[in-house]
Amino acid sequence: MSTLNVNGRRHTVDIDPGTPILWALRDTLGLSGTKFGCGAALCGACTVHLDGQAIRACVTPVSAAEGKRLATIEAVTDGRDRVGAAVHAAWVQHDVAQCGYCQSGQIMSATAFLKSLPKGTQPSAADIDAAMAGNICRCGTYARIRAAVADAAKALA
Repeated sequence: MSTLNVNGRRHTVDIDPGTPILWALRDTLGLSGTKFGCGAALCGACTVHLDGQAIRACVTPVSAAEGKRLATIEAVTDGRDRVGAAVHAAWVQHDVAQCGYCQSGQIMSATAFLKSLPKGTQPSAADIDAAMAGNICRCGTYARIRAAVADAAKALA
């Protein structure tokens, strides 16, 4: 048995502690917003926050989350997270999603990046590209992603 704090709620799950967080979220808790992409932490589709840091849920075991706070796309875009709300609004404004599959991971990475910046900091295009480099978009919406992250940063200033 493992106890996970997911999106501010405690869940006791009967799962092997070595199971990747992704499967605990999707299969056990029914939180399907976090996507399976590659299973090797290369594409970023499974990005979640563990104590505020962007991690790859497909390779991080449940045991690593015990006693820590997990946040998924469901919590970041529900309107209660100021930075997540700004990122989500910018995503919609820039019509970032094409097929949409990678977008939850993209939004999670963008949110963690913006939260890591000192208040009022406006990241350069190179800063945004470096922060988002671990997330692959097969549709190639990188210019829209960069513009959305920049606009979210401006909205948060």
